Amino acid sequence: MHQRPLRLALATATAAALTGGLLTFSAATATAATVAKHYDDFNGDGYRDLAYSNYSSGISGPDGWTGGAVTVVYGSAGGLDTGRTQVVHQDSPGIPGTGEEDDYFGESLSSADLNKDGYADLIVGNGTEHVGSAEYRGTVTIVWGSRSGLSGGTNLAPRSGASGSQSHFGSELATGDFNGDGSPDLAVIGGSEAWLYRGPFTKSGTTGSVTKIDKEGAGWYSHDLAAGKINGDGRTDLVVLGTQFVDNKPAHRIWYLKGASSGLTSGASKTYASEPFAATIGDFDKNGYGDIAVGLPWNNDGKGIVSVWRGTSSGPSGSMTYNQASSGVSGSPEADDNFGYSVSAADTNGDGYADLAVGVPQEDVDGKEDQGGVTVFRGGSGGLTGTRSTWIPQSVLGPADSYVSFGSAVRLRDLDRDGRADLTVGANGDGLLMRGTTTTPTATGAVHLPEYGGGFLD
Repeated sequence: MHQRPLRLALATATAAALTGGLLTFSAATATAATVAKHYDDFNGDGYRDLAYSNYSSGISGPDGWTGGAVTVVYGSAGGLDTGRTQVVHQDSPGIPGTGEEDDYFGESLSSADLNKDGYADLIVGNGTEHVGSAEYRGTVTIVWGSRSGLSGGTNLAPRSGASGSQSHFGSELATGDFNGDGSPDLAVIGGSEAWLYRGPFTKSGTTGSVTKIDKEGAGWYSHDLAAGKINGDGRTDLVVLGTQFVDNKPAHRIWYLKGASSGLTSGASKTYASEPFAATIGDFDKNGYGDIAVGLPWNNDGKGIVSVWRGTSSGPSGSMTYNQASSGVSGSPEADDNFGYSVSAADTNGDGYADLAVGVPQEDVDGKEDQGGVTVFRGGSGGLTGTRSTWIPQSVLGPADSYVSFGSAVRLRDLDRDGRADLTVGANGDGLLMRGTTTTPTATGAVHLPEYGGGFLD
């Protein structure tokens, strides 16, 4: 899921890119026709890599790119290796298109081993790309993984409903094996619709069949996606965040679609009082079913909440709500805090329960406006609870200051293969990686991300 820019004003982030050269790797040779173990291991060395946007429009990097870029930091046994980085943009060799000032290459990011060669591939959305006479049609570019890292790219062909002006094809992306055939599939938003591209994919641009995901005749408009395993049948399920017009009035909803041999089948919807802005899936109570955590940062004058729609064998059912008024949660709900602006789920302490990171980027602290912070809820018996939560302040990033918006993006993934997910947090012009521990992610030995400019790969 892509983190859209903050609604409130932020200072302009530095957008100078690192050199696009990639250091030599000593990765093991991946087995042909075997899907990569990790969907974000681009060079097949067994360690997850981290990709994030550097998509400031109209700002040029030192090697001449403009219109957005994606920075990749490669993983290792010691965690992220900031000495092994790569910057990918539309002026990189083998990448289709040309960088232009109003492009946002990297607006959305996802990844999977789409061609099943043992190396994960990076999928980059550029929803404002002009294509011929179609302004803001948008593009989706697959950047192919290899033993030496990412190299070369192929554009995905949009269907007719997402190929015109203002379609913003690629504004959101999600991957998973939705039909359980062993080939990763790709969901894309374009033309306010979601589209399912079935795998496998090839470098020549062919894919499996493509279908539209829509509530036909129901006035449904899609704007975000989240993928994960919810009902325990082994297939990936999809959650679509959107707006449905009922009697000409907008209703803010999320829609569960069950993975099936045919692709996806429609399931339950849930309605909220405010726009669902972010979603992630994790098994917080370790019952074998994925729970859907939905960030609603505009709820109640922007105080914000997180709603957890609990997973069951028949799909999501029943929910719990968390905010800064929940017992044990640090802080107090204030207008425009935006609790829930970003969410991510994984097991940070190795106890087998998924944990939830929640960004609160507009939190004011000691008179510092929009300083921000992150609340980490630890999973356990019965699911999430505020009494098992920890507040991570902006001060772990650097000196306390206003308008840092620490927590504007969050991501939990195990980058050093120690069994504990590491927490990556985005701020205004900076990003920080904190290692998972047996308790909560620690700022000790934290790593600043090179040239961070936007949201993380899902």
